[in-house]
Amino acid sequence: MQGQFLIIGTAVVVLVIIVIVVFHFIKKMRMKFYRNKIKNLEIQRNMVASTPVLLELSKVEPIIKNDKLEEKYNKWQEKFTYIKEKRLTTIDDMLIDLDVFVEKRDYKNCIYRIAKTEIEIYKVREAAEHLLEEIKDITLSEEKYRAIVIKLKAKYRNLNKEFLDHKELYDFMQDACMLQLENIEKNFLDFEKVMEANDYNEVVHICKALDAMIDHMEIVVSELPDILLMANKIIPNRMKEVSYTYKEMVDQGYVLDFLNLDYNIEESKKNIDKILENVKVLNLENCMFDLKTMLEYYDSIFVDFEKERLSRKVYEEEIAAFDKRLTNTNNLVNDVYLQLDDIKNMYDLTDEDISIIHEVNKKLVVINDDYKKMVQRDENKTCSYSMLNEEMEHLSNRLTDMENEFDTALKSLGNMYDDEVRAREQLEEIQDFLKICKDEIRSTKLPVITDTYFVQLSEANEAIKEVIVELNKKPIVIKTLNTRVDTARDLVLKLYNTTTEMVKNARLAEMAMVYANRYREKFIEVDKGLDDALKFFNKGNYKESLDVSLKATSVVDNNLYRKLMGIYEK
Repeated sequence: MQGQFLIIGTAVVVLVIIVIVVFHFIKKMRMKFYRNKIKNLEIQRNMVASTPVLLELSKVEPIIKNDKLEEKYNKWQEKFTYIKEKRLTTIDDMLIDLDVFVEKRDYKNCIYRIAKTEIEIYKVREAAEHLLEEIKDITLSEEKYRAIVIKLKAKYRNLNKEFLDHKELYDFMQDACMLQLENIEKNFLDFEKVMEANDYNEVVHICKALDAMIDHMEIVVSELPDILLMANKIIPNRMKEVSYTYKEMVDQGYVLDFLNLDYNIEESKKNIDKILENVKVLNLENCMFDLKTMLEYYDSIFVDFEKERLSRKVYEEEIAAFDKRLTNTNNLVNDVYLQLDDIKNMYDLTDEDISIIHEVNKKLVVINDDYKKMVQRDENKTCSYSMLNEEMEHLSNRLTDMENEFDTALKSLGNMYDDEVRAREQLEEIQDFLKICKDEIRSTKLPVITDTYFVQLSEANEAIKEVIVELNKKPIVIKTLNTRVDTARDLVLKLYNTTTEMVKNARLAEMAMVYANRYREKFIEVDKGLDDALKFFNKGNYKESLDVSLKATSVVDNNLYRKLMGIYEK
C-alpha cells in the first residue's frame, strides 16, 4: 500500500511540474508574440520617418525662381515638420505605452492599442507618401514634360512637312493653316520660357494646348484638301451634270418632278457655302460627312435617271401588248355577256350560276377605267415612267386574275355544252347496242325467250326514250340529262350482257346435246341427262340445260366445255 501511495504521489508531483512548465512557456510565447508585434510597428514607423522627403525638398530649393513655387516649398516643409515632430512623436509615445502594457501583461488593452497604433502609422505613411508625390511632381516635371514635348515636336514636324509638300492643295486656306502652325511654334517657345522659369503650373496648360492644337491640325492637314476639292469642284461639277441630264430628259418627255431636283440643288449650294464658312475658321466638324452625303445623293440621282429610262422602255413595250390583250378580253367577255340570256335559257341556269360572269364583267369595267386614266396621265405627262410601269404591272396582274376567273366560268358553261354533246353521242352508242341485242336475238332464233329478258328490253327502251325527251327539252337540265344517260347506258349494257350470255349458253347447250346424243344408247346416265337437258332447253333455261348436258357427258369426256368454247369462239 505504501508503494502505491508513493507512486501516485510521484505522478502528481510530476504532473504539477509539467503544468507549471507549460504555463510558463505559454506566457513567455505570448509575451514574445506581442513584443514582435511592437517591433514590427517600430519598423513601420522608422520606414515612414525615412521617407526621402527632405532629399526631394533639397532638389526643389535650387530651382525656385518664382513666388508660387517658393510658397509651395514652404508649405511642404511645414507639412514634413508637422509629420516628423508631431505625428511621429505621437506614434513614439504610443509604442512606449505598448511596451508598458506588455510588461504588465495587460494584453486586453495591448490589443486595442496595437490596432490604434497601426491605424495611426497608416495615416502618417499616407500623408508622407502624398507629400513626396507632390514634391516629385515638381522635381520630375522637367524630365516628364520635356519627354511629352519631344513627342509633340516630332508630330508637328511631320505635320508641317506634309502641309508644305502639298501646300497648293489648300488653296485660299494656306494663310490660315500657316497661321495656325505658327501659333503651335509660339507655344513651343512659350514652353521653353516657362520651363526656364520653372513655372510648372503653366507648363501643364501649354502642353495640353499643344496636344489639342496639333491633333486639330492633323485633321485639318489630312481632310482639308479633300473637303476643298469636293466643295469647289467635284460636287459643283456633279450638280451641273445632273442638271444637264435632267433638262435633257425633260425635253425627251420624261416626268421628273418627283425628284424635286431644283430645290435640292439650291439647298446643296447653301450647305456648301456654310461648309466653306466653317472651313475658313478651320472648323471641319461634320464637313466631310455632309459633303459625302451630298455626293452620294447626286450619284443616286443618276441611278434614278437610269431607272426612268429603263421604265420608259419597258412601259412602251408592255402597253401595246396590254392594250391588245385587254381588247381581246373585252371582245370575248362581251360576246359571252351578249349570249348569257340564251345560255341561261338553254341550260336552266340560276342567277347564282351566272353571277361569276357579272362579277368578271364588273372587274373588267374597272380595269378599263383604270387603264384609260393611266393612258391619260401618260399623255398629259403628269406621272413618271417608273410609276406608270408599276401601275401597268398592277393592271396586268389584275387582268390576269380576272381572266382566270373568266376561264373558270367559261369552263363551267363549256362543260354543260360538252355534257349535251356527249349525251347525244352516248345516246347513239346506246341505241347501237340495243340494235345489236335485237339483231343477235333474231339471228339466233331461240325457241323460247324468257319474260325477264323482255322486262330488261322494255326498261332499256324506256330509258332511251327518257334521254330523248330530256334532249328535246328547252332549257336542258344538265344534271337530269346526265342521270338519264347514265341510267339508259347501264340498262342497255345489262341487256347486252344478258343477251350475249343467253345466246352463248343456248348455242353451247345445243352443241353439247348433239355431241352427247351419240352416247345415249351406250350410257344410261347420258340418256337420262339428255332428256332433262332438253326439257330445260325447251323452257328457255339454257344455262341449266348446258350444265345438265355437261354433267351427263362427263362420263365420256371431262373436257367437253373447253372444246365447245373453242368451237364457239371461232
